[in-house]
Amino acid sequence: MAGSIIFSYNPRRTMKTGPFSLLIKPASADCNFTCEYCFYLCKKNLYPRVKTPRMTPEVLETLIRSYMETGQPVCSFGWQGGEPLLMGADFFKEAVRLQQAHGRQGARVHNGLQTNGSLLTPELARHLREFNFLTGISVDGPGDLHDRYRKTSGGTGTYTQVIRGLELLREAGAEVNVLTLVSAANADQPLKVFRHLVEDLGLRYLQFIPCVEFSPEGLRPWSITAGQWGVFLNTVFDEWQVRWRRRVSVRNFDAVLHLLAEGRSVSCDHGTDCREYLVVEHNGDVYPCDFFVKPELKLGNILTHSWEEMRSSPLYAAFGALKLAARAECAGCPYWKICAGDCVKHRGRDTAAAPEKSLLCAGYKAFYHHTLPAFMQLAHTVRRQS
Repeated sequence: MAGSIIFSYNPRRTMKTGPFSLLIKPASADCNFTCEYCFYLCKKNLYPRVKTPRMTPEVLETLIRSYMETGQPVCSFGWQGGEPLLMGADFFKEAVRLQQAHGRQGARVHNGLQTNGSLLTPELARHLREFNFLTGISVDGPGDLHDRYRKTSGGTGTYTQVIRGLELLREAGAEVNVLTLVSAANADQPLKVFRHLVEDLGLRYLQFIPCVEFSPEGLRPWSITAGQWGVFLNTVFDEWQVRWRRRVSVRNFDAVLHLLAEGRSVSCDHGTDCREYLVVEHNGDVYPCDFFVKPELKLGNILTHSWEEMRSSPLYAAFGALKLAARAECAGCPYWKICAGDCVKHRGRDTAAAPEKSLLCAGYKAFYHHTLPAFMQLAHTVRRQS
């Protein structure tokens, strides 16, 4: 996330904890779109008595104050949903005011916002630019592919609204990246998707997320297979490597390159411990991961628990250890040190009791087999130039 704010210093406010970031759901699962494949819409069932979930001023102030008191050199706030812009422009102005009020000398604040873009206004876009929010827009490719699953509550496509929001951010000079969900709608057309993003829309910062969603009967129809994921990544990589490597950043590739060049992961997918961030729901409830916002995994609430209490709980430790649960299955795999067993979400039927390996394992093997020689050369170049 980009941007920084310099703060005044109050030594009585600092305490030591390990670094972690926040993923905040100020409007919970509420959204003005009804995307068929959205994994978070069902989280409305967590709060059945709340018709319109919205983060209150008390929760927002406690969230920002307590997090910034942890003494971290960088405080990273990720605002997500549902659709976080349902909170309105004044909410995000107040968030920045509180960050400024509770900051420390030398500390940095990073704000990231993931949105469908339809609720952006020129005023809000200018605010995001002024305070260096990195704004992610969800685009799944050209309209015919994007609109397959990304629809309004009335069932109409959303592509036009999303692109309008993207243009408002550009006009304001805000920093923008794009998140593309690779689903049954677009998995078999990687070049069409990639070329639309970089050639038609002129985007330079991309991230691809595989759609793997479960029902009691098995995979949901919009999910992709390991084979589709491997072909998608390889096809995009070849196009990127030949034509776009110096002009387009693809987070999936950057993460692998960073790991090979510097020996540490910058993506939780490649990490060995699922404790890199915490999710904060609209009412202050805290969970270990937005894929695992479940009653049995609730760590506490920011109004009643400290970050230190929640992060040191046995429940959180057990969740973090899930990442290595696949190691016996993966023993001897030449790619283990890169993939670390993949995201725990991809290993089972919407449960934290993860089985041995990711359902995308074969796809990742195909990807690493195809791309590792090129990545190794790139990593060598990066080390030599650093």
